[in-house]
Amino acid sequence: MARRFRGESLNKVDSKGRVSIPALFRRVIEACDPNWRDGVPPELVIVYGDPRKKYLECYTMEAIEEVDSKIDKLPRGSKERKALERLFHGLSFPTSVDETGRLVLPAKLRDRVSIEKEAYFIAAGDTFQIWNPETYEADQALAEDWLEGLPDDFDPLSFLDQASGTAGTE
Repeated sequence: MARRFRGESLNKVDSKGRVSIPALFRRVIEACDPNWRDGVPPELVIVYGDPRKKYLECYTMEAIEEVDSKIDKLPRGSKERKALERLFHGLSFPTSVDETGRLVLPAKLRDRVSIEKEAYFIAAGDTFQIWNPETYEADQALAEDWLEGLPDDFDPLSFLDQASGTAGTE
């Protein structure tokens, strides 16, 4: 199983779009890049094409290979495959982490999600997201509102039972 991203970080973005990747995130990117070794920059892929997402989704090489493998299994020429190829192949940006642990976010990507002077990094399992800090805060408020609407004794881990098909089978 691939390593997972954990944590969050708020980092400054310079005028050239360079931003430091959290150190713990860099270790996962390195571990999940089969071509990485000392002296070679670890690679990742930034996917930005889904207009419903307010963030940049960053995939390790292992994670994007898994997505690519699933896309390849769809019938060639199907509308689903065409849409996914456009989102994950066409509207993506292959990049690498420089020797100082930074990532360069091109202006097109920064503009896409309104990143200017700061970028908010948040782990999302086998990917991580890069947000405009204010946009993330507003989105997080929506999630907190949803949680507040649940009963006080509700345990969010109960969703895992639903995912494994064991809900109500205690």
